[in-house]
Amino acid sequence: MTSTSETGGATGTEDKDYNLVWYVEACLSNALRLEGYIQDAERAKDTEVADLFRKAQADSRKGAELGKKLLRTRLNDS
Repeated sequence: MTSTSETGGATGTEDKDYNLVWYVEACLSNALRLEGYIQDAERAKDTEVADLFRKAQADSRKGAELGKKLLRTRLNDS
């Protein structure tokens, strides 16, 4: 059961920081997963799908970088 009222008591980390860490991890995990999908599409010689996955991977990497930058700033301020 997921609690919607957790504010850091259980994790020791405020939701806003935890959520940001989770977001960065999810973006990086997605970029890594997409690498396998790109390779699969390339083996199948499906450049259209490979290009789609490359674009999605670039977006995931960008999201991770933006999240890391914001997280770095927030952690340095605390």
